[in-house]
Amino acid sequence: MIYGVARAEQFSPQSVEKDRAILEAVVERLHGILISEQQLCDADLMGMGNVFLNMGRLPETTAFLKEKEDEGALVLNSGYGVEMCQRSRLDALMREKHIPMPRRTGTDGWWVKRGDAAAQSQEDVVFCKDDKALMKAKASFAERGVTDMVVQAHVCGDLLKFYGVEGTSFFRYFYPGDDGESKFGDEQLNGKPHHYFFQKEHLRSTVEMLSRLVRTPIYGGDAIITPEGEFKIIDFNDWPSFSRCREEAANAITQLVACVIHNR
Repeated sequence: MIYGVARAEQFSPQSVEKDRAILEAVVERLHGILISEQQLCDADLMGMGNVFLNMGRLPETTAFLKEKEDEGALVLNSGYGVEMCQRSRLDALMREKHIPMPRRTGTDGWWVKRGDAAAQSQEDVVFCKDDKALMKAKASFAERGVTDMVVQAHVCGDLLKFYGVEGTSFFRYFYPGDDGESKFGDEQLNGKPHHYFFQKEHLRSTVEMLSRLVRTPIYGGDAIITPEGEFKIIDFNDWPSFSRCREEAANAITQLVACVIHNR
């Protein structure tokens, strides 16, 4: 049996329907069953499950799916991968592997981001124009009980969003400044895109290297393209909504799942 594990709403700020739509599209193609994270740990329901299409991020979901994976179940994305996409872990790994990313210091401001989990509200990703704003943001995070933070220098250039499914031909990118689609409006800080030239295959190969490192074959993220044509990866996510390319993505994910099942 194939189960699609829908993401708890707190991990889909302003994107609940979009996140659910991509999972529904894949589950329908594979004739599976859609369940919530809250339903996941029902032992009777899960007794026959051996394939889990996972958008979940709750700690108990991750723990359950890691256990199922260790028992031989197919879990995409892996519970281990979801853990590795925790922002502070990801930041450390990317720096260790010399993956292009923002510096910790710069002259154009900073971003303070929640490090212990994916963003759950606009307050979890904050731009700071100077040292005073940076100190204030850190204090605000701490007041909310968020002590694990990542600080990255702001990078000027074109913001683009990328989406991919490892092991398939599917890789797409879009400029939010072109279509105006935004979750929190932070994209406006980079302004209208200039569409600077960059090596697209280099971006794809780098992102897919990262997806393999963090065991997250169904992925998305954000990058900045500088005027010099360099790219900096500023965010990487497990199983995004693929809202700009949902049907193509659903077909690619279905292809990936069928291929992995066939080769097991």
